[in-house]
Amino acid sequence: MVLSLDTLAPVSTDWTDDALYYEFSSAVAPKLPPVPCNTFPAKLHQQGRTRIIPLDLSDQLQCNAPAITPNLSAYFLRICTGENLTTTSYASAQLFYVIRGAGQTETEYGTIQWSAGDIFTLPCCGQVKHTATADTAIYLVNDEPLLNYLGVIPNRAKFKPTFYSRDRLMLELQRVAAEPGAHQRNRIGILLGNTETHFTRSLTHTLWALLVYIPAGAVQKPHRHNSVAVDMVIDAPPGVYTLLAKALNDNGEIVEGKRVYWQPGTVFVTPPGLWHSHHNESGQDALILPVQDAGFHSYMRTLDQRFV
Repeated sequence: MVLSLDTLAPVSTDWTDDALYYEFSSAVAPKLPPVPCNTFPAKLHQQGRTRIIPLDLSDQLQCNAPAITPNLSAYFLRICTGENLTTTSYASAQLFYVIRGAGQTETEYGTIQWSAGDIFTLPCCGQVKHTATADTAIYLVNDEPLLNYLGVIPNRAKFKPTFYSRDRLMLELQRVAAEPGAHQRNRIGILLGNTETHFTRSLTHTLWALLVYIPAGAVQKPHRHNSVAVDMVIDAPPGVYTLLAKALNDNGEIVEGKRVYWQPGTVFVTPPGLWHSHHNESGQDALILPVQDAGFHSYMRTLDQRFV
């Protein structure tokens, strides 16, 4: 049977109830809650039962829980030896960094073996089962809050599952650090990429990850960007810290900024738009893994990365 539009009864609608009208100059820059510079200590994942530990700032951000930035969620996964943990997320991209331990992860795409220092990424998928053969902690970051804000569920993979072994990561970092002039660069590090996101030089279409090396006694000069960084401290002796501030002095230095001291296995948040420099006042080298939503910003042409 074919219905003619002429035979349908008219429907009375009033779509005006939710309409609002703002004077431009008073509303163009709404005062949203700022992204806080919070720290999540390593002790959260160092003991206790097998569990998922949200690094949650959703109350401060006034966004859908859990969230560590407006676009990203982050978790510690603690898995006791011989046990397993299942994670499920309505995300289009997930990063897993193995803080310690060893085991495997089973997904609809297959199974991956991992150990301390490895990184792997997953596109949208169903349940993911992680099994530990040693006491394990995993750092997980995904883009679920961004999808929650858009009101969407991912329905196709934007990239293939990808594995970055610790050995290859260290080899690439050593190669970059040994290049002429490396110590004069703003950062000594390697950006992790994927063939599917070569256009934005990013880990996935939304996520961006950088492995940063700070030699003993070094200062890495300030830079800033519009993305929020969620920083995992991989290795750092006492005396290593990040300095953050809104402005610089005439010499391009941060003065009286906020100090965030590095402790291995700890995560801290670098808010958007703040100048930040890394300082290693110890006699040993340090490593850190910032994860950001900069893949998304790069595609939007809004990252605005600036260097001193």
